[in-house]
Amino acid sequence: MRLDDLDLPFAVSRLGDASGRSVLVLPGGPCRGPEYLGDLAGLGEDHALVVMHPRGTPLSGGLSRGWWADADDVVAVVDALGLDDIDLVAHSAGTRLALATAARFPHRVRSLALVTPPASWLTGTPSDVATIAVGRTEPEVIAALAALEHDDPSTEAEYGESFLRQAPASYARWTDAERLHAKLGALSLAAATAWFRDIPTDAPDRIRAMHSPPTLVVGGDRDLLTGVQPVRDYAAALDAELSFIADCGHYPWMEQPEAFRRMLGDWIAGQSRVPCG
Repeated sequence: MRLDDLDLPFAVSRLGDASGRSVLVLPGGPCRGPEYLGDLAGLGEDHALVVMHPRGTPLSGGLSRGWWADADDVVAVVDALGLDDIDLVAHSAGTRLALATAARFPHRVRSLALVTPPASWLTGTPSDVATIAVGRTEPEVIAALAALEHDDPSTEAEYGESFLRQAPASYARWTDAERLHAKLGALSLAAATAWFRDIPTDAPDRIRAMHSPPTLVVGGDRDLLTGVQPVRDYAAALDAELSFIADCGHYPWMEQPEAFRRMLGDWIAGQSRVPCG
């Protein structure tokens, strides 16, 4: 099926040219243009990856109805692909959308792979970023950590500037490669704000109480956005398999592509051996 033929109110695209049962990828940001995903370390050569462009991303336009309500859109993609259920791969803010879909539509999600997820919102675990940041003496990283704590952008221009100012804290290293990657994928303050609207106050409780599908949580051991212990507790709350990638920040396919491709590729392959629903 050609993705261009899908009748959906938002964009979807293919990553790579592999055939087979589709795996749906949910980008983070929130509502960041999925270009920053690159080729996901080449996983699209082995697995049929379909990338959803949530409402509020550049190709889809509009605004999110909130990540809880936007789970309807994930199910719409599954329906359009002609599948009963789907394997989801989600990054960062996109992991909230993946969990909302699993909680609201448990029979439509076959498995979850949650990559460098924000975690404290689900578990209440205090951040341990200060501990992880010991030894990060680069001036850009020190400034980025301060910006994460103090920035409060109120215009689109300020939001873009703030994101780039905070970016050095997103990576285990800050070299020319990371500088270039940080500029990929447009963001919008309006879209990011809409992502968090109208979220039920009991959403975390409903997610923790759900019967989770087979779930993999992938963390970076030097991710200064998520921390480490919050991610451990998040995985435990979801009864998930947990794997940390060494010497890695928030973007493992870019920072440690071989380890990421092996880890996530093995997970996806394992799910493909499970009978389809």
